[in-house]
Amino acid sequence: SFYEELVSHGILQPLTAPVEGMVVREGSRNYVAPQGISSVVKYYLKQSGADVSYEQHVTHISLRDGRWEVSRKEGPPELFDVVILTMPVPQILQLQGDIVNIINESQKQQLECVSYSSRYALGLFYEAGTGIAVPWAARYIADNPCIRFISIDNKKRNIESPEAGPSLVVHTTVAFGSEHLESDPAEVQQLILSHLQGIVPSLPPPSSIKCQRWRYSQVTRAVPNCPGQMVLHTQPLLICGGDGFTRSNFDGCIESAVSLAEAVKPHL
Repeated sequence: SFYEELVSHGILQPLTAPVEGMVVREGSRNYVAPQGISSVVKYYLKQSGADVSYEQHVTHISLRDGRWEVSRKEGPPELFDVVILTMPVPQILQLQGDIVNIINESQKQQLECVSYSSRYALGLFYEAGTGIAVPWAARYIADNPCIRFISIDNKKRNIESPEAGPSLVVHTTVAFGSEHLESDPAEVQQLILSHLQGIVPSLPPPSSIKCQRWRYSQVTRAVPNCPGQMVLHTQPLLICGGDGFTRSNFDGCIESAVSLAEAVKPHL
């Protein structure tokens, strides 16, 4: 039903563009978000009617008179009746305040089990009318030590237009991401570009480039035997969830979200 709703609103479309080297699992269906994956999040936030504040770096969570006091890097602390944490699990364990003692030893051990792969993503952006002469929209690379995936993003999303320039996205291998996690991003960018030149030598020079370090890319080991969420404190409710409690795909995120919603309902 989630997929049907998103497809009916044009947020998702079935993937029809040619993807080289993709492993297709029997019975699975692949979709693409024409306006980017953030459009899925924006759709649900709009549906919720929630008042959303961005760029709020939470540092401490403590109990204050039966409510949660949440502190952030900038600005005064705020009080909440319910707190739901869906950031990567290592960032939950980095939070300070009463939460440090509220997470019991068994839960801490489970949370410490969670691991993530790290990658770099490189975006190359081109002027309108630039042609990228390759027969695919995206391609998985099996034999390169640096690059795992390349996508001509507008082609993959099926939104090619003469007014908008094409963009190309590169994801590195897990091994490369891990090896260069603390390296200088400018050096990493040059390394990726040199490998890319070897794989697609016909690429024209881009008008701009963005290199993004993705410390918590995909969950490689989720919280074991978990129903998609974990209650850290009942009254007031402090609960965590996300793909670290299921798996890193849309199904995993929905599974955790539904599980979180069911756990939170009685507290509303």
